[in-house]
Amino acid sequence: MSDNTITAVASNPPANASPDVPTWDLLRTCVHCGLCLNHCPTYKTLGVEMDSPRGRIYQVVRMNDGELELGDSFVKHIDQCLGCVACEVACPSGVKYGRIVERARAQIEQKYQRPFFARTVRNLFYRKIISNFGTLKFVATMMRLYQRSGLQSLTRATGILKLMGMADIERLSPAIDKEFFFGQIGKTFPAVGERRGKVAFVAGCINNVAFSHLNNATIFVLTQNGIEVHVPAGQGCCGALHAHAGYREESRALARNNIKIFLGADYDAIVTNAAGCGSHMKEYDDLFEHDTEFIDRAKQFKAKCKDVTEYLAGIGLRAPKKKIAQRVAYQDPCHLANAQRVRVQPRDLLKAIGCDLVELPHSDQCCGSAGVYNVAQNELSMKILAAKMDDVQSVTSDIIATANVGCLMQLRAGMTQRGLTQPVKHVMELLEEAYT
Repeated sequence: MSDNTITAVASNPPANASPDVPTWDLLRTCVHCGLCLNHCPTYKTLGVEMDSPRGRIYQVVRMNDGELELGDSFVKHIDQCLGCVACEVACPSGVKYGRIVERARAQIEQKYQRPFFARTVRNLFYRKIISNFGTLKFVATMMRLYQRSGLQSLTRATGILKLMGMADIERLSPAIDKEFFFGQIGKTFPAVGERRGKVAFVAGCINNVAFSHLNNATIFVLTQNGIEVHVPAGQGCCGALHAHAGYREESRALARNNIKIFLGADYDAIVTNAAGCGSHMKEYDDLFEHDTEFIDRAKQFKAKCKDVTEYLAGIGLRAPKKKIAQRVAYQDPCHLANAQRVRVQPRDLLKAIGCDLVELPHSDQCCGSAGVYNVAQNELSMKILAAKMDDVQSVTSDIIATANVGCLMQLRAGMTQRGLTQPVKHVMELLEEAYT
């Protein structure tokens, strides 16, 4: 399809349409120049125009105008988007592509009926498990039993997972923690030495059951740097995964709760160690653009929300107790580098604790994790991961560092696949080592 064939003229949707319809105001900023193409992992992998940002926008325009059916083909191409928004960084016109694709997915959820099994699993995951910490705790406890009882080893050895086509996906599942982080929610952790600030910490959802050490490390580093850390009771999932999957109304419900909880006290900042959570929370105002009750509070929340690397770099680190004198290759999480435009700060923190920073080729290209993309689109995700691992192997490093739990899981899977031995760590885990 050539550039000059993308000439559909669209109008805004009817007045009674869902607030989550991609509007012409969003769509018209795309001039179909194609500068996004070489920055899009799915286009680079598949070479299909409809799996590029401008191709997907073209489909949304035609769907809005009733010229394209909201059917299997449309859903396939929209589903195959990683949501990495690398295209937004490359775009000279300032297209808010992430907002377009989220709204397109909302239309899919509202108007398209997925196959029964997919629909059931999605509803269970998004509406029951990660939306409710009690349910999440129960499911994680069952998973921990599966992993530690020997049943996981047995199912892997028998080959039943491979027979079911689940072997690659099952390998991506994180090890469930011995102790969950839920017990820390509601607590306050005092600053060490002179107090330099007071923050509220977002515990996340998966972090509570599979990355509790990362959450504890984050709190430790903050307190060592003179920050009083509050983990407010009543907080829940940020709603990022819901919004990215098209469950925007569910995301709003979760956001309303968090806005009430985190704006209920006076904090200097609301911090997170998960890039995906941070990028979504910084767009709470987009969720509530038509909600007069919450829009101002959403903007207040957004103004205080910071990635923990962004916050620490802003206040400046205290001198660490020891240096991490190793070669560290840093991988930019898409939702930190592209969505939040936080690139320099994690690197500055690593340099401050003595790391010899190694730059990966295409560091800001997606690793293929993208929330639950590596499960929902496993085959394509593994192809994107393979390109990332080629970059990892092209440099000499002792440690691979990143700043998002999804990237941690994906990169660790890639290291296992390639038989590589370098550990993959979160920036906050390396800072914890420096202050221990």
